[in-house]
Amino acid sequence: MKRTIAFVLLSALAVLPAVALAKSDPMVGGQAMYPSKDIVDNAVNSADHTTLVAAVKAAGLVDTLKGKGPFTVFAPTNAAFSALPAGTVDGLLKPENRAGLTKVLTYHVVPGKLDAAALQKAIKAGNGTATLKTASGGMLWAMMNGDRNIVLKDEKGAVASISTYDVYQSNGVIHVIDRVVLPN
Repeated sequence: MKRTIAFVLLSALAVLPAVALAKSDPMVGGQAMYPSKDIVDNAVNSADHTTLVAAVKAAGLVDTLKGKGPFTVFAPTNAAFSALPAGTVDGLLKPENRAGLTKVLTYHVVPGKLDAAALQKAIKAGNGTATLKTASGGMLWAMMNGDRNIVLKDEKGAVASISTYDVYQSNGVIHVIDRVVLPN
C-alpha cells in the first residue's frame, strides 16, 4: 500500500511541472502572449515587434490577421527590420508602396498552423527541406540547423533563424525570426 501511495505521489509530482509550463504564457518583447488572443492583439503588446505592427497597419492587413485563420506567422523583430538597407522600411511604409509592403508581409505568413513539431516533421518528410507556400504566393524553405534550430531560406537565398518557437494564438501560431525574409 505504501508503495502504491508513493508511486501515485511521485507520478503527480512528475506531472506538475508540465502542467505549470502548459499554463504559462510565453514572453515575447517583454510581454506575455496569450493563446486566447489573436495574432494582432498579441503582437501589438510586443516591444520587439513595433515595426512589424506599424507595417501591418500601413498595409491594411490588420483585419486579415485578426481573421479566423489559422495562420503561421514568421515575425521579424525590430532588429531584423533595422538590418535592412537604410531607407528600406521608410520606403515600404509610404502609401504609394502599399502593394510592395503587402507582398513582403504576406511572404511571412503561411496558411495553416505549423508549430515547431509540424515544421520538423515536414523537414524530415522532405529529406531535410520543407517547402512552404506563403500567403503572397512565394516559397520559403525550412531546414534544420543542428538538432533543434529551424531556419528559413527565402527566395533571395538569405537565411533567418527562428529565435522563439510556438507562440500559440487563437488563430494560429507565431515564430519569431531574426531576419526579414524577402520574396523575389
